[in-house]
Amino acid sequence: MARPMTMAEKILAAHAGLDEVVPGQLVECDLDLVLANDVTAPIAIKKVAEIGVDKVFDPERVLLVPDHYTPNKDIAAAEQAKIVRDFAKAQGITHYWEVGCVGVEHALLPEQGVVTAGDLIIGADSHTCTYGALGAFSTGVGSTDAGVGFATGKAWFKVPESILFKIEGELAPGVTGKDIILHIIGMIGVDGALYRAMEFTGSTIANLPMDERLTISNMAIEAGGKAGLIPVDDVTREYLTGRSERPWVEYHSDEGAEYCQVYEIDAASIQPTVAWPHLPSNTKLVADSREVKIDQAVIGSCTNGRLDDMRQAAAVLKGHKVHPDVRCIIIPATQLVYRQCIEEGLMEIFLDANCAISAPTCGPCLGGHMGILAKGERAIATTNRNFVGRMGHPESEVYLSSPAVAAASAVLGHIGLPEDLD
Repeated sequence: MARPMTMAEKILAAHAGLDEVVPGQLVECDLDLVLANDVTAPIAIKKVAEIGVDKVFDPERVLLVPDHYTPNKDIAAAEQAKIVRDFAKAQGITHYWEVGCVGVEHALLPEQGVVTAGDLIIGADSHTCTYGALGAFSTGVGSTDAGVGFATGKAWFKVPESILFKIEGELAPGVTGKDIILHIIGMIGVDGALYRAMEFTGSTIANLPMDERLTISNMAIEAGGKAGLIPVDDVTREYLTGRSERPWVEYHSDEGAEYCQVYEIDAASIQPTVAWPHLPSNTKLVADSREVKIDQAVIGSCTNGRLDDMRQAAAVLKGHKVHPDVRCIIIPATQLVYRQCIEEGLMEIFLDANCAISAPTCGPCLGGHMGILAKGERAIATTNRNFVGRMGHPESEVYLSSPAVAAASAVLGHIGLPEDLD
């Protein structure tokens, strides 16, 4: 009889063709999907050529999403995108999205039903861990590993230990998935889950919509996590039904599965949270951050650019104007989210509030374009990282928050809560 296993262990065992695996074991696994973007794919493509492989392992399982510097910001960005475009055409890649169809990869792929429950996915982007919200084991790798994945459809893994986060109870009004994950990262630190699978369970998680679950899994890497998994339940099934391109497989942790750590968190203890510079773990309550004046607010990214995020921001901005000293940039994560914002009247709210609206792109999140900071400037952002120079000048600062807090701060001119607008 196989030993009791966690979700992470079960998915890796299944893809390695084994009955069971144990933490620390090295396994070679068959991959369901391999992902890269306009920054990382050119290096992976070069590796495919170096290996001497003429064709990728499966043109339907290689995903190319040019989202970081698109629409192209300069000649170098255009050259990178062209390499990806040409490779996609030459290889007959079915999952390639051009400008006008593309979105931020980790919002686009769940929305389009490309990733699904039970998958084993590697991506040459650290926030590939997002798909754990669907019950997949997904993790970021370097471009070389992605190139090998393109060529062979296989990758080596060291089976990670798992940490269980049991979050029980009802969240206070205004507290979101972003606050949950910032609270956890602040609690355990940026290396608190280093090369471990983070598993999120409990009644609080069960009551979250998929958009907020995706936010939580997205930031598992900010605690050092190898993956961030949420068990498949009725919310997951409803999301996948009619959307998933392929049949999905559900893996649930066994009773008696071993976790290296278990954290039990009372949802009532979680309050609106902001991560101060220059680490996602440098968290403080929004209520204790009101003295921080801001120059820019960014609402979007693979963390918080989905429709629920846009709705939260619009609910705060409605009837208000962005502070005259602040630039507020709204970036819907996909073309569909953009369209839905138009249909629901959210775009009108954003425009009336004097926000700037961008095409779907990673843009300022990585200091790319569409909102670079000058020396001494501060931004509050719904993005995932606030390292030194992340959004521009090394002497600029980035504060991470939920969409509602970012929107309220844009109106106030300093970090604050929606109720501060009353």
